[in-house]
Amino acid sequence: MNMHESAIFPAIEIPEELIRRFDSFGPRYTSYPTADRFHAEFNADSYVSYLKERDGLSDKPPLSLYIHIPFCASLCYYCACNKVITKDRSRSAIYLTYLEKELKLVTQHLSQRESLSQLHLGGGTPTFLSHDEMRQLMAMLRQHFDFTNDAEISIEIDPRTVTSESLQILQEIGFNRTSLGVQDFDPEVQKAVHRIQAFDMVAHTISESRRFGFESINFDLIYGLPKQSLESFSKTLDQVISLSPDRIALYNYAHLPTRFKPQRRIAEADLPSAEQRLEIFLMSLRRLLAEGYVYIGLDHFAKPDDSLAKATLDGSLHRNFQGYTTRSDCDLIALGLSAIGKVGNSYVQNLRTLDEYYACLDRDMLPVEKGFDLNQDDLMRRQIIMDMMCSTGVDFDSVENQYGISFRDYFANELQTMGAYALEGLVGMTDTGIRVLPKGRLFVRAFGMAFDGYLAKQTAAKYSRLI
Repeated sequence: MNMHESAIFPAIEIPEELIRRFDSFGPRYTSYPTADRFHAEFNADSYVSYLKERDGLSDKPPLSLYIHIPFCASLCYYCACNKVITKDRSRSAIYLTYLEKELKLVTQHLSQRESLSQLHLGGGTPTFLSHDEMRQLMAMLRQHFDFTNDAEISIEIDPRTVTSESLQILQEIGFNRTSLGVQDFDPEVQKAVHRIQAFDMVAHTISESRRFGFESINFDLIYGLPKQSLESFSKTLDQVISLSPDRIALYNYAHLPTRFKPQRRIAEADLPSAEQRLEIFLMSLRRLLAEGYVYIGLDHFAKPDDSLAKATLDGSLHRNFQGYTTRSDCDLIALGLSAIGKVGNSYVQNLRTLDEYYACLDRDMLPVEKGFDLNQDDLMRRQIIMDMMCSTGVDFDSVENQYGISFRDYFANELQTMGAYALEGLVGMTDTGIRVLPKGRLFVRAFGMAFDGYLAKQTAAKYSRLI
């Protein structure tokens, strides 16, 4: 099988019995170790040490930047993001002031002016910012950073809060990619999750985004929402396909009302059954593939000419806190409430409430809540898990040469677990490595779990279903 064939999900049927057997609960592996393993012993001083370590490197990894804008004008009941619900637009101006304080505290440990290869604004609702505030934010960033010529500069937008003028301004100040939270077009589903946005509204946003030259447009969809059915979501897919987004993320709704209070407003009796959810996912998978989308992994799809699809062919596909990305091995500086970054062999996460975040910055301290120092075992397992998640497979010699181990001895138990997947034709195992086979691409989270050294240790996290 050549690389192109292995990058596209083949036209084969995966028995539903097989999916049910391996469809347990587990992490999404946007990092390893996962964020529920971060701890408060990693503090602001720890973060500074890694920033200084980066600053001293002669050959620095590429640099990405994530900024979390927490404000939303209305509450979506399904949402598990860290957000602040408010209609007071003055609050974002205050927040920008503190973002600038944090940015200055970070960059004072980077003596050389650096270039960003990626910028992503997430939320919350980044388009909660006014036009002037958005200009102010980008001007602030350009005071401290340059952007590479091919930088991916993306923003999550709410079609209910953007206008043609908004999109034009975003394009003028440098944004070239947008991501829309569509979730579902069915009116009954939208009512049940308190997010009403008509198809025509989204269609207009897409049309205007293309008119202003945005290079890639992503749709976030969610299956498993209240009032959803196989028939209703098929109609949503009809509408999605008619708009032809460049990328689609098809997320499985995780109903965790004890953890996320807004979800308590969802009537559990209205949720589709596990059987119905599986039917919706498999139907969606088949339809998107039939429309020519490339299956990237997990719940992500892209058109063949999109950079994400091309990354599956050249081996540059990577995974971080924003999901799949085309830029491998970047350091990630994260600004704002609860934002998670990665610098060197560390992860860092900011404080989660505005009061704490502001109070810390008022003391001229970086607003770090917790983080993680990765040891050699963590780094080795992270490399293996990310290779699995990106379906590139694992080369034993490469790991052995880099870390000075015998792969078969060090990972004897893990290889035994993987043997069960090999017997089902999900992976290929040889004396030299592990290869993710086409129908195994649905199960990459399970493969990652086989090499997770922390799963046996208790955590407060509640994981979502693998499929």
